[in-house]
Amino acid sequence: MAGKRQCLKAVTVFEGSYLGDNTVLDAGSRLECKICWWVYDPARGDPIWGVAPGTPFAELPPHWKCPNCDGAREQFMLLSD
Repeated sequence: MAGKRQCLKAVTVFEGSYLGDNTVLDAGSRLECKICWWVYDPARGDPIWGVAPGTPFAELPPHWKCPNCDGAREQFMLLSD
């Protein structure tokens, strides 16, 4: 590739990052926003977005974002507890 510059995009992945992979989730999985630390707990749902209690994270609407900071759902981290 003489004379050509190759650009690489760096991607930061945090341990526990969900990154849109529903296979790592179960119905009771709790996830935390890596920007503001708001926790989505399916037992509570999300009253800001009108998500009923009992709704698993994997079943949130595609347009759903963190109700506290507007962070993208793919950037949530799976909590181990």
